[in-house]
Amino acid sequence: MYKQSYDEVLEEIISVDPRYQRDAYHFVREGLDYTQQFISKQEKGVVRHISGQELLGGMREHALEQYGPMTLLVLDEWGVKSCEDFGEIVFNMVEHNLLAKTSEDSREDFKGGYDFKDVFRKPFLPAQAPQQSSDSAQRNNTPVSNSDPDRSGKTSKPESSDKQ
Repeated sequence: MYKQSYDEVLEEIISVDPRYQRDAYHFVREGLDYTQQFISKQEKGVVRHISGQELLGGMREHALEQYGPMTLLVLDEWGVKSCEDFGEIVFNMVEHNLLAKTSEDSREDFKGGYDFKDVFRKPFLPAQAPQQSSDSAQRNNTPVSNSDPDRSGKTSKPESSDKQ
């Protein structure tokens, strides 16, 4: 009996559900490995099942490490726009025996995880400058009159309409 390779199974998944690019599936697999290693370090070598919420956290950290400020763009290019999309990818892989699940695992585990713009864009936005009070803004924005010096330092004078 012929056993399909990982890549052949991915091709089959993508032919059935073309919403996500191949790279999205590879990323989820890498994210699972990343999360498993992180938890194993935290729990002194214990290897255990990872919940959907733990996987979302690990994929968030892995994405930021790999793609930095480009994370949102990269995920969008792959068709991944929300945590629910990660859940769909995971369960596509489960249904094709690339990943395993427990009886407690469901697509619902990936709902309401985090907002992509909050976690993938905000860390890279510049800090906002403090707003000026209206009093200081008025002091700094005095209107220019005809007798005020212009940018060259010369005083502007009204032009005469008498040309001789």
